[in-house]
Parts: sequence; C-alpha cells; structure tokens
Amino acid sequence: QVQLVESGGGLVQAGDSLRLSCVASTRTFSNYVMGWFRQAPGREREFVASIASIDWSGSNTRYADSVKGRFTISRDNAKNTVYLQMNNLKPDDTAVYYCAGQHVTAVAFGSWGQGTQVTVSS
Repeated sequence: QVQLVESGGGLVQAGDSLRLSCVASTRTFSNYVMGWFRQAPGREREFVASIASIDWSGSNTRYADSVKGRFTISRDNAKNTVYLQMNNLKPDDTAVYYCAGQHVTAVAFGSWGQGTQVTVSS
C-alpha cells in the first residue's frame, strides 16, 4: 500500500473552483491507478473520477456522470501527485473527498487518504 495525503479543500460559493491535490509516498507512483471518491453526510462513499496508471493524453480517465464536464483529473508522475480540478461547484458537491490508489496488479483501490473537506455554499 501507499500513503496518500490530500490537500486543497475548503469553503467556496456555488460556481467557484477548487483544485485538490494528493501526494503519494511511493517510488512506483506510475504503477498506480489513482482515483477520487467523496462522501457526503449520511451518504455512502461514491466514485468521482479515476486516471490510468500511465496517462499520456488524458484519454484514460473516467468520471461520474454528476461531475462530467466540470471536474478534471490529472496526474504528474514526476511529482507523485494526482489532481482534481473542480469547476462550477454546486452545493451537492459538498463532501469529504478522498484520494485512492490501486496498484496495477490489484483488483480494487487499496490505499486511501485521510480526506479533505469541500463545502460549497449556495
């Protein structure tokens, strides 16, 4: 497993933008599929976005329907960092956002960060 540390959350107004960052402590970051999940109060944790282990063109990304066109996931393997750019935020985006990592040999995400709070006011 790999240690993950998120940052970048905060309190914003509807329509604003935020960029979340997640730094991984591993020498083999490029071997991990990285993802973002979120959990709102009283709800189960849900998938937000993921990016393949080696992403050259941005095409190997997936998004939840609720964030398509507003959120963009990217990674910088030289910095062991994955990002989530969130634009046009809505109150429904309010949640704790978690970074997750899945080694290419694994069948599921097995490494999780501690989470960062995103609150969007109307």
